[in-house]
Formats: sequence, structure tokens, C-alpha cells
Amino acid sequence: MVEVGSIDNPLRVAIIGSGPAGFYTVSNFLKHKDLHVEMDMFDRLATPFGLVRAGVAPDHQKDKSVIRAYDKSAASPNFRFYGNVEYGRDFTMDDLKQHYHQVIFTTGSPVDRDLGIPGEELNGSHSATEFVAWYNGHPDFTDRNFDLSQESVAIVGIGNVAMDVARILCKTYAELAETDMADYALEALKQSKVKNVYLLGRRGPAQAAFTPPEIKEMGELIDADVTVSPEEANLDGASLRSIQANPDKNVAKNVAFITDYSTRERSGKRRLLTIRFLVSPTEIIGHDGKVIAIKLVKNEGYQAEDGSVRARATEVEEEIPVGLVFRSVGYRGAALPAVPFHESWGTIENEKGRVQSADGNQATGLYAAGWIKRGPTGVIGTNKTCAQETVKCMVEDIGAGVHFNPAETATSAMETLLRERQPNLVTYEDWKKIDQAELAKGEATNRPRVKFTSVDDMLAVLGR
Repeated sequence: MVEVGSIDNPLRVAIIGSGPAGFYTVSNFLKHKDLHVEMDMFDRLATPFGLVRAGVAPDHQKDKSVIRAYDKSAASPNFRFYGNVEYGRDFTMDDLKQHYHQVIFTTGSPVDRDLGIPGEELNGSHSATEFVAWYNGHPDFTDRNFDLSQESVAIVGIGNVAMDVARILCKTYAELAETDMADYALEALKQSKVKNVYLLGRRGPAQAAFTPPEIKEMGELIDADVTVSPEEANLDGASLRSIQANPDKNVAKNVAFITDYSTRERSGKRRLLTIRFLVSPTEIIGHDGKVIAIKLVKNEGYQAEDGSVRARATEVEEEIPVGLVFRSVGYRGAALPAVPFHESWGTIENEKGRVQSADGNQATGLYAAGWIKRGPTGVIGTNKTCAQETVKCMVEDIGAGVHFNPAETATSAMETLLRERQPNLVTYEDWKKIDQAELAKGEATNRPRVKFTSVDDMLAVLGR
């Protein structure tokens, strides 16, 4: 038997998901020069790059520059991309076992966590993910409607996604018109009547999940003032003790920006961004089925037994009149057919990326990387080391002979099967044509790109 990973018997790997974790899986495998690997990547969308395309804020073009590195990986003759195909619909686990030695899932965390309070179902209550996907031109979200005629908006959560939503709502049309935001979203935001935006954090400034660059940007908005109440900007005793015990330069920077904003006077800009701390929503209040306000309870910080600073409710309550609410309190993965899933964590059951079956043993041939492996933590680059850990395990398992034994090992076999089931399959070469068409449209209008927001329009570029 010829060894798996040799020239005559290449290791065949299927990568389900084409976001950062998927592409870092490719680049990590390519570092193993002594291992001959054939990698096929699959995505439900017709376009690659996951949240780099559909999640990174359109006014943060620098963050999208990682695509250049992904392009280099995709240029490998041992790599193939198959878009517009869905695991569980167009191909199954049995198909994967027939064609690959190993399968790695890098499908992210596409589902929003709920607040678990009354009123979440009201018209005008949305997940932040919906809004982000909508303004980024995600084909699944182009038909969403957000009532931007409302003057006041609450964003529950204070991580970087919440900051992105607040910033997009506060920016001027001229600022947004320089981005690759979807045209329909750009037009809708041009007509926006939003004047007051509230960012609501459950804990204090020292525990905020945003990063220093994100909070710094809030003080540089052209036509929006930013404010924090001095009372909520002050650190409680638990936070001060925590900072002294565990100094963190990013926390120090965040606190410094918040302190600065608490001393600023309004300069008369058209919009006002109010950042709140130590408040939690207890109800979204409606009238005639529509959001009219959000009820908050004031929290206090305390130090838990493990040393972390947590928040607990007091008896102080308030209401803020708002007509639109965005929920941004975390994300979770979605269960996949025939893959062990930890329901409460929202991740695939795994140990260092090796998928674990219900009995706690390793599920031969199955792996995970990215958010579906570890949960929605870290930045884009975090997925690089995450994928590295999993690939290390995959390489070890190949050396130990732990893998599937595919009957179909021809490079073209899976593509042939997929084209029979999904004639509108999109390859990486197809994607480059779509990419070039978007870039050309962008160049004509002095924008980074103008996105196609429907799969039909993308296929039309390909003459289908």
C-alpha cells in the first residue's frame, strides 16, 4: 500500500467553509513540503472569504487586505474551490468519505444569540448580524428592511461588531460612498433619519469587548459627537483591583478613550453616539407590534471567586425611547449533518480540532477550525494559529494511519459529482472573473469595488 501523502497517493482533504480558518488551513498544509496534499474547499456561497467579504465593515478596507494572502494559497495547483454548493444539500458525509482522507469544518458561527427578554420578536428588533450582512451585500440578506426613519437606535452589546453597526449608522453619506457597501444599503443610509445611537454595555469600561482602534474611531466621526456619562466612565472597585492584578495595555487604552469621551462637550454635530456601561436590557417595549422603547436595569460590578469582574442587577431601572434595536451579544455555530455538536456551546465537539464522537472518542477523519471549533473569539489572525493547531493534529493522524479510506481518489471525481447535482457550481477561476467585474465597476465610480449582491448576477458574469 502506497503511503498516504506521497506523490503517488496524495493526502486528499476537504475543507467545508471558505473563510479565514479555511484558507489558513490551506496555508498551513502548504508549509508541510514533504507532504503531498490535494485540497478541495467548499462553500454554500458563490464567493469565497466568508466574513472577510460579508462581515468586515466596508469602511475598514485595510482589514480585507488578508485576501491577498488567501489568493496566494488559492494559486497552488493542489487547491480547488467549489462555491454555490452546500454540505448536506449538494453533497453528504458519505460523499466526503468516498473522496477524501480527511474533512475539516471551518463553517464559523452564523447564528446570533438571543437576549432572552420580552419583545425580541417585535418589528424593529433585529440581530446585528442581519444588518451587517445586509449592508455588506450578502445574497441571503438583500431583502431585509430596516426602518432608518427612526431617530433613535439602541445597540445591545459592546464588542467590535456592535461598534461597526454604530459607526455605520453615525457616518455621513460621503464617508460611506467611498466604501464597497452594497448599493441598496448605501442609498437607504443616505435617507437615514437616525440622530441618536445608544451603545449598551452590560459591564464596565475595563471589561468592554471592543479593541482600542474601534473605540478610538468613535471620537473621529465627522458628523457625530460621542459621549459617556462621567459616572459610567469611572471604574468600580472590582475593576480597579482587577487591572492592578492583571495589567493589560489594551484595557488601559480603552479606559483612556472612554475617560476622554466623558469629558467632551457636544460640538453641535448632527448625530450623537451615547456609550453606556453597566446596563442590561430587560424588555423591548412595543406598541402595535413595533419597537418604541427599551427598558434597562442598572448593574454593578463585582469580583467573582475566579477573579473575573462580573455584573449584577440593581433595583434601578430606566427606559430609553428608541424605534430600532440591534442585538449584538454573541454568536454560535450551527449544527451540521452527521457531525457531533455541543448544543450549549454552539461548537463542534472537538479536542484541539479533532472531532469527538458522543462517547468521547476521536471521530476518525473529521476536524474543525475557526469559530465552529473554539467559539466566536479573537480577530481574523486568531484563526491562523487555530488552524495551525488542527493541521498539526491532521498531519499526526495521517502518519498514524488514522483517516478515511476513499474509493474515489481522482482529482476530478468530486467536481464531476458536484456538477451533476449543481450545474451552477462556481470555481476559483469563475470567482476571479466575478472579482474583476466588481473591481472594474468600483474603479469606474472611484470605489474599492461594487459588489454583485445576487447569485444570478454573479452567474450572468459567467455567461450562465
